[in-house]
This record gives sequence, structure tokens and C-alpha cells, in this order.
Amino acid sequence: MTAVTPARAEAARPETLPFLPRSRHGDRRRWHDGPTPVSLADLTTITRQVAAEVVAGLHEVRVDHAHRWAKRLHADPHLDVWLISWATEQAAELHDHGGSIGALTVVRGELTEWRWTAGSATDHEVSAEELAVCGPGLRRRALSASSGAAFPLGHVHDVSNRRREPAVSVHAYSPPLSTMSYYDVDRGTLTRTRSELVEPGASPEGGQVLT
Repeated sequence: MTAVTPARAEAARPETLPFLPRSRHGDRRRWHDGPTPVSLADLTTITRQVAAEVVAGLHEVRVDHAHRWAKRLHADPHLDVWLISWATEQAAELHDHGGSIGALTVVRGELTEWRWTAGSATDHEVSAEELAVCGPGLRRRALSASSGAAFPLGHVHDVSNRRREPAVSVHAYSPPLSTMSYYDVDRGTLTRTRSELVEPGASPEGGQVLT
């Protein structure tokens, strides 16, 4: 296992970081994205803030070439925040996030995401021309440093590192993951193969957890 940033994690106290949304009360719009008052916009902001802290050396990062490495930086009833590293060819299986919404920001390196789309006009991430040609199926996008993605309810994807250099990413989920389902695609049809409970404190991408 290799440390790739200075071991200054103790300098940052996760419980003091501004993880909470601006308001938990009185704004019904905050509940539009999912079952908690934390929105997709909140999760995107949180992952970007923490990614900047990682760049500044406030959180130690390790790379394990045998098992994907992960460390939980924050946990409360509404929110989980994770720091994850990806050695070359490390990948997550095609999955969803159960009843949670999420977001990630890439700190360094590049991640490849394959995401499922039903090929409908409501899929805002795919152009009308691509929908007309491709219909339902998996779409590929490269997520480079400082970029990221948000995961609404029902988002199904696979994430992997196809580059030679390690990648590092920050992930946030609301509420904390409790179930995940896994999928296969056969002849353009998305099929769920199994569902699993996620134990409290378990890595969201199945990596080796550092406590």
C-alpha cells in the first residue's frame, strides 16, 4: 500500500467541516431530489469542497494495488462522505445506490463511468441525436480531475480507472447507503442480478476500508 499525499489527515477534523445543507427546515424544494433535505446540488458542492481539501493535503490518501482503498470522512443520519483511491484496472461492478442519491468529484487521475440510460427524452445527459441513434443502453464518459457527476435516484453505473496512474475521488451519499443492487446488460436490456445490504461503515464501492 502506497501513501500518495502527506499524512496530515489529523489536521482536518471532519465534524467541523461545512457538510450540512444551508437549511433543514422550511424549504420543500430541498426534498425534491431524494428522501432527505440534502440535495444533489449540496452533494456536488460537498464533494468539490472535500476534493480541494485533499489537494491541499488535509486528508491522507493511500493506494492499494490489491484492493481498492476507501476512508469515510464524515457520517451522520443524512450524509456519508468517502475518500476512495483507484489503482489501474480497479473497478466497481454495474450497480445502483438503492434509496440514496449521490455525487462524486475526481481529485486526480481519470475515472471512466458507464451509466445506463433508458433512451428517453427526459435523459438530460444525452443529446437528442444520440438518443435517436442509440436508444436504451450504456453511455460512457471520462471524468477527469476537478470534474464529477451527480447520481439521482435510480442511477445505474460502473466506475473504473483505465489509466496507468492512480485516481482519487470523493463520494457523498444521502441518506448513507443501506442497499445496493447489481446489474447485467444483455442485448440492450438492463437486468438486476442481485441486491445486497450495505453494512454501516462499509465502503460504497466495495473497497478496503481504513478506519
